[in-house]
Amino acid sequence: MLGFAVGNVLFIVMGILLAGSLAAMVYVYAFRGDYRHPNVSHYLRKCWPIFAPLNCMLYMNTRKYARKPVLNLNDFPELKEIQENWQDIRDEALALQANQSFEQAKSKDSPAYYDVGFRTFFKYGWSKFYLKWYGYTHDSGKQRCPKTSALVAKNKHIKGAMFTLLPPGSKLTPHSDPFACSFRYHLGLATPNSDDCWISVDDKKLSWRDGEAILFDETYVHHVANNTDQHRLILMLDVARPMNIFGRLFNALYCQLMKFTIVPNEAQDKRGLGNAIFSSVSPLLARSKALKETNVGMYRVLKYSVNTLLLAITLTVLALLVYVPLELMF
Repeated sequence: MLGFAVGNVLFIVMGILLAGSLAAMVYVYAFRGDYRHPNVSHYLRKCWPIFAPLNCMLYMNTRKYARKPVLNLNDFPELKEIQENWQDIRDEALALQANQSFEQAKSKDSPAYYDVGFRTFFKYGWSKFYLKWYGYTHDSGKQRCPKTSALVAKNKHIKGAMFTLLPPGSKLTPHSDPFACSFRYHLGLATPNSDDCWISVDDKKLSWRDGEAILFDETYVHHVANNTDQHRLILMLDVARPMNIFGRLFNALYCQLMKFTIVPNEAQDKRGLGNAIFSSVSPLLARSKALKETNVGMYRVLKYSVNTLLLAITLTVLALLVYVPLELMF
């Protein structure tokens, strides 16, 4: 009888979790923010709905002043020192650009190429150089950008840091990032200083200026265009989301997922487990594209098999890090 009762309770709990998960996905798709997807397929492809239930837990526990797509930098005084030192940061970023570091990151021979989090951006010309990513500081970053790395290291609110470069004529299509662990900070370093180089966050258009910063919630749909003849070079930070105590405890577990996505700039840097798996299967997928010309059916089977494997691994990690503790709480 006891076992039967426990089974019923677990069944009810799982039903509640499933219903809550579906409700969270519907909320993000249909009600959150001003941007509306052209169709459900776009939402499924561009916005990682699998993470909506976990993200909604963080939205509910976010401080009231931070519950909006674009944040007021006056509410984040901990970022002031970063902006004050923008010229030193710019000089290190320009040195990376001069040394072709951003071009090398897009080469399939580079350890930086296999980046599960930003893999689709390379085809638009976008590139990056990591300094820090959720608990790990890159050795290459400390060696080649010592001033910026030191500024990042001393600020406990910064969870991730990288330089990013967007070439002339490039764009990033509408998307939202999967994890709500942090907010996204952009500091203009060497930009076109033009409204023709812009980012739209939840249908609000902003543009970059040298020495000026933008802070936004990257789980709102955003997209980017550089309609100028100049590169856009910025410092991009992941900044801690202001939350109550429950949100911070929940996020401490959630952020463990980010460690799986660590990407090396160079061979000396560490690689997270998720990206290690991705780097192993990506060459297979690349070679399999030749099948498109000779056997489309076999290509699709291979493609969806690999994607299903990656999804299964993600779900397993989610269950271990978040869902299992939640069930134990109930």
